Order: sequence, then C-alpha cells, then structure tokens
Amino acid sequence: LLDSASDFAHHPGSLNDAAVKDFLDRFPLPVIISALQTKSDVPGLENTLVACLERVFKTKYGASLIPQYMTFVQVGLKADSQVVRCLSCKTVSSFLKNIKLIIIYQLLLDCLINGDEQVATAAIDAIKNLAQFPEAVGIIFPNVASRCSSLGRVRVLSLIVKLFSISSSIASVIYNSNLLSLLEAEIRNSNDTLVTLSALELLYELTEVQHGAEFLARTTLQLLHSIISNSSMESILRSRALMISGRLLSKAKSLISAIDVRLQDTDERESALEALGGIGSSIQGAVLLLTPAARHIVHAAFDRQGGGKQLAALHALGNIVGENRPELNGDAEESLRRLVYEVASESSKLTPSGLLLSVLQQAAEFRLAGYRVITGLVARVWCLMEIFSKPEIINIVTDETTKIAMEARYNCCKAIHRSFMSSKLVSDPALSGIAGKLQEAVQRGPYLVRKEATPVVMTAERF
Repeated sequence: LLDSASDFAHHPGSLNDAAVKDFLDRFPLPVIISALQTKSDVPGLENTLVACLERVFKTKYGASLIPQYMTFVQVGLKADSQVVRCLSCKTVSSFLKNIKLIIIYQLLLDCLINGDEQVATAAIDAIKNLAQFPEAVGIIFPNVASRCSSLGRVRVLSLIVKLFSISSSIASVIYNSNLLSLLEAEIRNSNDTLVTLSALELLYELTEVQHGAEFLARTTLQLLHSIISNSSMESILRSRALMISGRLLSKAKSLISAIDVRLQDTDERESALEALGGIGSSIQGAVLLLTPAARHIVHAAFDRQGGGKQLAALHALGNIVGENRPELNGDAEESLRRLVYEVASESSKLTPSGLLLSVLQQAAEFRLAGYRVITGLVARVWCLMEIFSKPEIINIVTDETTKIAMEARYNCCKAIHRSFMSSKLVSDPALSGIAGKLQEAVQRGPYLVRKEATPVVMTAERF
C-alpha cells in the first residue's frame, strides 16, 4: 500500500477517473482509511496516504465517493494529526452537498482556531465555500464570534474578512450581524499591540474589497480618527491607520485634518502623504484635498532635501493631479494651478517648469514619480506651456535610459504629445521640432527601440 500510494501521489500530471478507479479497485477507501487510523509506525505512511487521498478526492470519481465516508471526514476534522485535519478540511471543500452543515461548520471552526497554519488556511477555504450555500449563511454568522485565544481571535477576524469579500450580499449580512464590531474591538484593544496591528492589517484588506468602502465608511472613520490623533498610540499603529484612511474615500474633513497634523514634524510623514495620495486618487478625494493639506503635499514634493518624504509626496501629487483620470472641476482646477505657482514663486526655481525639471534631474526613483506628476498635470494648457518653456524637460522625457523609469517616461511622453496635438499650440511652427521629437519617442515605444538594424555583408577573413 505504501509503495503504490507513493507512486500514485507523485504521479506526474493530472489523474483521470479511470486511473483513480483502478487504484481504488486495488486498495479500496476503507483499506486506506483503516491504515490511516491505525497510526502505524511505518515511516512516511501518514503523509503518503494523505497526499494520495488528496489527489483521489480532487477527481470527479473520487469526490462522488465522499458522501459515503462523511463519518471519516468528521473524525478527521477532530484528529490529533494536523495533516489529517488539513486533508479533511480540503475534502469538505471538494464536496459540500448533502453535508450536515451545523456539525461540519463547528468542526471547521475548531480547525480554524486550534489547527496549525495550513489547517487554518484549509478551514477558511472550506468555510468560504460553505458560505456560498444560502442555507449555510444563517449557520455561520451567529456562531463565528467564539471565545478563544488572541491567535484564534485573529483567525476568526481573518475569516470575517474572507467571507466579507465573497459578495456584496454576504458583506451586508456580516455588517447587519454587527460582526465588524469584533474587528473594531480588537483595534481598540490597547493591551496587545501585535493583535491590534493584525486587526489593522485585516481592516486594510477590507478597504481593497470592491464593495468594502460602502460598509466601512459607516463604522470606521471615527476609530481611525481617534488612532491618528492619539499621540500616545504606538507609531506603527498610527502609520497603519493613516494608510487605511487613505484607502477610504471619505468626506469627513476631520479625518483629513487629523492626517494633516501628522505631516508636521512626526515620524509618520511618509505614511500621511501616502494616505492623502490614496484619497486624492479619485476626483472627489482630490477636490476634497485641495485645501491646506494639498499645500503640504506640493511643498514636500519639490523639497530636494526631503528624501523619502519628497518621494511619497510626489506620488501623492501624481494621484491628486490625475495620472489616469479626467481633470477636476473648475474651482479645484484653479486651486491646483494657483497652488503650484505659489509654491514655485516661493522656491529658488521660481516657475513650475523649474520645479519639474529639478525633480527630473534627481535619481531614477524620483524621476519615475516626476513622470507620474507630469503625466497628470500636462492635460492642463498652463502646464503644457511650462514644459515647452524648458527644452531640458523634453530632452529627459524623450531619452530616459534607466530601466525602472522607462515605462513611466513613455506614459509621460505620450501624455505630453497627446496634450500638444489637442491644443492650439500644434499650429505654432516654432514648436514643430519639439513635436517631432515627441512623436519619434512615442513611436519608439517604452524602451526606445532604435531603427531596425541593417545586416552588413563582409568577406570572411582567412588565415
């Protein structure tokens, strides 16, 4: 059995139903299960049989046999062996119809809370599959808030996040069941920084869910505000809260004010700038940010002594000006233009073109961020004219040689060329040379492919 199971488990490629049936005709499932339950001292027997059964149950024929052996699955979910529990969780995922949902769910939840990492992951996957059945939803949610260790609580919270991401309807059930309050309670718990940080990481995951913001905005703004504003809170927790708030497009000006405070001489400046950039990535958020908070971003973006703070600010500004999005409304556009010119006039560069050129003369990672800013800004005629006033900018944009910045440069080059072709400047003969240079760079692509090589025929040298 051990030799045959090993060959079966390690057979290359996929196995069809005929191969599985042939194997089970030689070694029926009761024989394999019996050998698995005997806890034999034969080295490698358990792992080999588990790997073998996992491949069996992944096939259509093998899955059809599961209902006859649900008692074994239930026993396996309570086994001392972690590999057996993991197999049992995966088996539940393979076949969920005709299962006694209440019993199976309780066993899966125990695997989630008390199993090792692989068992917990398999249990979450099985419960996620279970949640697809309408009759299972009412079983899962009322029982999910079990009392358990800190690790168990984090795993339960992780389950809530995974279930939340399945669909808007299930997210609504979670919200109406007040299960998000469990997540908030762990975030408020100041007794265990690691658990609080884990809960914040899970909240960060929720902000990435397409339908997440609709529910999170109702419950978490005040919590984030309290963390960001609390100077006695651990810096790492405040930084994570800043990042989460950047994901949540909110109209709550108190939240932005709290982030704005973190821009002032604290260790969280870069996180605060990234948070504001996240808010500014949408039109509504950018309009909301074109207040005193945006002034800090623009100042930091062109501060060559800022290091990481400048880099974060440049990317935030790239989001706000709309690298991949239409222009803002009239008032916001005017605020942006006025702000850029004011910052330029207060600097040694005096003009926006001077500020942009100074960024493009820095290291590649700063140039990349600068290209993003120009890509968004150049849709405005005033910025296009500023760029054309500095031939050095065009030279850099059309001839980037550093690999990490070349695609950003190409997108920037295309944006400048597109803006020029749709403007009145296209009829200016004095700019025809610049236009030609831009068009050639666009045609050469992101990696500046040279003209097609021409083969040279030479007489072979003979000795």
